[in-house]
Amino acid sequence: MPITLEVPDEIQRAMRVPAPERQARLMIELACALYQREILSFGKAAELCGLSQFRFAHALSDRKIARHYHDTDVAEDLAYAGGE
Repeated sequence: MPITLEVPDEIQRAMRVPAPERQARLMIELACALYQREILSFGKAAELCGLSQFRFAHALSDRKIARHYHDTDVAEDLAYAGGE
């Protein structure tokens, strides 16, 4: 079931973003915040805001948000690469 977030008109007008870009920018900010707090994975956060993983990585970098990379990720990557 989709969740609808309502942003009051007054708040939307206060945003320092051109009106046509507001929804997309809000989704990027939400996705970055949820990723930073480890509420969403990298892939799901990118999917939430409709960006490719490459572009989402740039969005994180622009905000100085570090990528999460845990020991289990290293083990999975090594196993995938055949380095076990």
